[in-house]
Amino acid sequence: MSTTDFAALSGLDLIRWIQADRSAEIPSIGRLLGMRFDEVDHGRVVVSLDTRADFSNPLGTVHGGIAATLLDSVMGCAVHTTVAAGIGYTTLDLKVNYIRAARTDGQTLTAEGTVIHVGRRTATAEGKVLDDRGKLIAHATTTCMILGPEA
Repeated sequence: MSTTDFAALSGLDLIRWIQADRSAEIPSIGRLLGMRFDEVDHGRVVVSLDTRADFSNPLGTVHGGIAATLLDSVMGCAVHTTVAAGIGYTTLDLKVNYIRAARTDGQTLTAEGTVIHVGRRTATAEGKVLDDRGKLIAHATTTCMILGPEA
């Protein structure tokens, strides 16, 4: 699919295409980190990744930026699933609460983003990251600006 074809897809269809195709040929933060789109529904997205030593902070645990990136991705993609073709979004703010450290030894982290509200100009969503034992690693909220086709 070419870049111009993306504009013809609704947000939900685009995220489902990414989920189905895995978009190995498209450079993205998801590809860089090894994100997998596990579930994609209207207003809800679940993504997972396996930690690795490259994700380490100076203390030897997963850097908080990995959790923040997962949260920004799932919440933003959840918002994106609610918009029509030709409409986009951008993150206006991201508030992350870190609860516990994650290991860098291949542990699976799973992030879920859920839309709270979508209006004409802004949308809000919430998200959480769990480790492979179901323990909460971090949770967050976001506000996104809805971008029309003229943006």
